[in-house]
Amino acid sequence: MTLDEVRKLHQRKHREASGCFLVEGEHLVLELQKAALRDPRLRDSVLYVTRERQSWSGPFALQVLSARQMAQISETRSPQGIVARVPMLPAAGPTRGERAICLCGIQDPGNLGTILRTLAWFGNLRCLLTPGSVDPYNAKAVRASLGALFHVPVEVDVPLESLRGRFNRIACLDMHGDGIEEPAFRGFDCYLFGSEARGLPREQVAALGARPFGIRGAAAIESLNLAAAVNICVYELNRSR
Repeated sequence: MTLDEVRKLHQRKHREASGCFLVEGEHLVLELQKAALRDPRLRDSVLYVTRERQSWSGPFALQVLSARQMAQISETRSPQGIVARVPMLPAAGPTRGERAICLCGIQDPGNLGTILRTLAWFGNLRCLLTPGSVDPYNAKAVRASLGALFHVPVEVDVPLESLRGRFNRIACLDMHGDGIEEPAFRGFDCYLFGSEARGLPREQVAALGARPFGIRGAAAIESLNLAAAVNICVYELNRSR
């Protein structure tokens, strides 16, 4: 792949066409290397480094670039001199006891990255993104995930109506639902969250038979940030009683 083709991976259409995305910076590359120990398919990644980093050790093919060439493929103002081209892999199959977090029409890459960090922290959680959601391989989402993207199975373009055939018990976050502190909240396989701008499509959610739950608060403001809401709910799902 030429450097011009690598640079184009900052655009979603080129990522989807090539089946690759970019990660940039030492921390993300280290997380990639850890993930490659678990999933050999990630060893097909290619590492682009400046001469100052050409002694970097790892399982990936290495290409040394000049500072000018690195600036051409970097999206940051101050490149760290290390970028990896990574294959976009299909999500691994479900594990026993795994729960799914379904994000409907989420648009903010920072929110998505933060949510993925939470899911990676608690573990055994899958992220489903409905059509029209932000691309998880967007550079901002990748950076915000701090490498969690390599540790959480993520499925994109998941039709909301398909959940009924996959999960027996579905819950959704709704301001008017029962409190998440209720013991029943922990008994579902899939949890739906809507975008901050549009919320959840009520008719489709009703067709799924999703049970509504809400986060109790003082109601001094209209709503919680989506990432904060997911974080609170996932913590509640994992809290010892």
